Amino acid sequence: MSGTPLDLGPQAAVLARLAAGVTDEHLAGPTPCPEYAVRNLLGHLAGLAVAFRDAGRKDLGVTTDTDPRSALPDIGPGWREELPRVLAELAGAWRDPAAWTGMTRAGGVDLPGEIAGLVATDELVVHGWDLARATGQGYEPDPAALRACHDFLAASADDPGRGDIFGPVVPVDPDASLLARVVGLSGRDPEWAPQQ
Repeated sequence: MSGTPLDLGPQAAVLARLAAGVTDEHLAGPTPCPEYAVRNLLGHLAGLAVAFRDAGRKDLGVTTDTDPRSALPDIGPGWREELPRVLAELAGAWRDPAAWTGMTRAGGVDLPGEIAGLVATDELVVHGWDLARATGQGYEPDPAALRACHDFLAASADDPGRGDIFGPVVPVDPDASLLARVVGLSGRDPEWAPQQ
């Protein structure tokens, strides 16, 4: 493979901007992930950024071996500085063509580098929508990342084993926006909003 299939930098930057718009009042609020408040979603984003950074670098160890469902994630006191830094490091790791080749590991699962890169893309795009919805911010994901995420999710839409990772597909009008279709494929309702 020459070059890299996708630059994760633009989508990582979108997420960093969304995180910068999160206020302390948002932290306890609900998200489209039923088990996560906003603070847990941010903690998950920080953890996955580190895990997929290290997966891209093939720096395998505790960060790539830990199942993300093993504990409820949370933020630390320095999350406002840490999250944009680790998102940028994630993007940097996946700019190396070697990240997309061979085998790596993330969440305790061994997988090809190219698939790991697509999983990272999916996490950044879908959780970006989660964070934007939960905090009332507008959301315009990187178009290339959004297309890659759609193709990745659509490929497994009929796979009965996908329930281990995603919820059941939520039907969306075929004429809906690409983002709405991605959200539905991820098992989320594109109309989700925090209860007032």
